[in-house]
Amino acid sequence: MAIIRWTPFRSMLSLRDEMDRLLNEFYGKVMPTTEVYEGDWYPAMDITETDNEVIATLELPGLRHDDIKVSVKNDILTVSGEKKQEKVHENENVHRVERTYGYFKRSVALPVEVDTNKVKAVYRDGILKVTMPKLEEKKTKEIPVQVS
Repeated sequence: MAIIRWTPFRSMLSLRDEMDRLLNEFYGKVMPTTEVYEGDWYPAMDITETDNEVIATLELPGLRHDDIKVSVKNDILTVSGEKKQEKVHENENVHRVERTYGYFKRSVALPVEVDTNKVKAVYRDGILKVTMPKLEEKKTKEIPVQVS
C-alpha cells in the first residue's frame, strides 16, 4: 500500500480556484487572476503596484538563495524552488514534524506589462522581493491642460 502525502492546502486551493471562476463568470474578469500552483507547499505571496513598478514579495523561510528560481515571461511571474528537510541523526528520536518541506512552483499573471530585462530579485531573511519595472510606454502619462 502506497503512502500518499496529505497536503491540506491543496483542497482549499481548488475551492478558491472554483470560487474565482464562478465570480469571474458572474461579474466578468476585472484583472488577470491566472495562477498556477504545483508542489508540496504553498508560500505566501503579496503583489503590489506603484507608478513605476510591480513588486512581488514571497515568504520563503529556510531556503538558500540558490534553491530559488525566478522568471518572467509573457507577463507571468514564476517562482519555484525546493525546501530541503534537515537530516535526522541516528541518535535522534523524532516526535513531531510540522514544518513543510519539498518543491513549490507559483505562477501569477501580472496586472501590467513589465520590462523583463530590468527585473531584480533580492532574497534576505527568508523574504524574496521581486521588483519588476513597468514598460515605459505602458505607464500612465498625465497631459497638462493649458489655458488658451
